[in-house]
Amino acid sequence: MNKSSFFIVGQHAVIEALRNPKRKVLRVFLTEESKKNLHKKNPNKNLLEDVKVYFKTKKELDKYSTKENLLHQGYVAEIEHLDKPIIKNFIKEKKDITLVCLDGVTDPRNIGALIRSAASLNIDGIIIKERHFPSESKLMYKASSGAIEYMNIFEVSNINSTLKNLKDMNFWVYGFDGNANKDFTDVEWKGNNILLFGSEGFGMHQHTSKYADFLVKININDKVESLNISNSAAIVFHHLSFLKKKS
Repeated sequence: MNKSSFFIVGQHAVIEALRNPKRKVLRVFLTEESKKNLHKKNPNKNLLEDVKVYFKTKKELDKYSTKENLLHQGYVAEIEHLDKPIIKNFIKEKKDITLVCLDGVTDPRNIGALIRSAASLNIDGIIIKERHFPSESKLMYKASSGAIEYMNIFEVSNINSTLKNLKDMNFWVYGFDGNANKDFTDVEWKGNNILLFGSEGFGMHQHTSKYADFLVKININDKVESLNISNSAAIVFHHLSFLKKKS
């Protein structure tokens, strides 16, 4: 039985979907120029071999992206959802796992940018509430620049119960809060960890913050109130990646 399908736009989003053997790509809409560019970027493999390809003008492709004010760059694809990974299966027999948990983060651009940073800096997976995950958002796919094809995204029905279960399985939960006393760089970051980020406007929900073992912050200039969630996350991911390479 086929899964539901949806459209994505943009060079990196479409090319990485085609490169991902787990992703079912139903149709691709290209300009003649973007087809040449696609083959140039993948000289050793015909990514369009088993895909229905339709050639369109840039103007014809505009209808897939103007609503979201996105640049399609001559690439549009209709794809199916990936199989959803199950968190308890993923963590079996693994150690030193780093997961991100998003509490109330809903903006597709921020989620996409965060996914891109997480995939680039070897974060193991992202936990997000099912109804907050914009799973068919062109904005998110474009912002992730194809990185979503390589990131484990765990959609859960309840963030709090998920955190509780993971704590019972030897995970430490670090909640990021601008009012915390401890800087995140002062943590050793050993073992299995969850990086808990709240929404930009409201931070972590009060009930969810109770599941944090520690509250930490990113030290920034006092004149600046806060950082964008995806920027904050990228700073943390880079630091943790640096520590892993050193160890």
